[in-house]
Amino acid sequence: MDLDIAMSYTGSVTAGGPPAVRELTGLTVTKVSVGPMDNNAYLLRCRATGEQVLIDAANEAPRLLELVGDAGLATVVTTHQHMDHWVALEEVVAKTGARALVHADDAEGLPIPAEPLADGDPVRVGDQTLEVIHLKGHTPGSVALLYRDPAGAPHLFTGDSLFPGGPGRTTDADEFAQLMGDLEEKVFGRLPDETWFYPGHGDDSTIGNERPSIGQWWARGW
Repeated sequence: MDLDIAMSYTGSVTAGGPPAVRELTGLTVTKVSVGPMDNNAYLLRCRATGEQVLIDAANEAPRLLELVGDAGLATVVTTHQHMDHWVALEEVVAKTGARALVHADDAEGLPIPAEPLADGDPVRVGDQTLEVIHLKGHTPGSVALLYRDPAGAPHLFTGDSLFPGGPGRTTDADEFAQLMGDLEEKVFGRLPDETWFYPGHGDDSTIGNERPSIGQWWARGW
């Protein structure tokens, strides 16, 4: 077990409250809750180079820019096209010069042009790498971002595709089946139980905590 899991980092943050920070082998993860929908934004910093990447410029641009600080921002990845995940995107990009990235299938939903992502693409954070995992269902182009810590458990940033207690919201049975199928194949089928995941709202969890409930999710249909 990572020392910070046992001793300090819990993944619990509140709107307007302080960020939660954890040190991984190659990355520092800073989690903060912003905006009226209690969105999580994640600032990742390469511990070797200092390069920073933001996952979801969801809201409260001044607060996110304060977190970024003088180190600058290389990239903003938007996990999906829903507005509550990009309210601050335009201002953050304008003031930092960061690249904006989103899956190609959700690009039209953003307020500014963004470079397209596809399943399996790498996203660099200094000398560390995130892997894009396309999880269709919550939106056509929803993505998760996987970091394989070289000295510990994997870490997965899931946007609104996976939460403690179930998959993200879908609007019909076909979308639900698509999302559940992708989660079973690309997440639960690939990653070990100790994988820690960070959702777009609320508290974190692990793959092992959620795996026993997959059958219940299928049965209830959401």
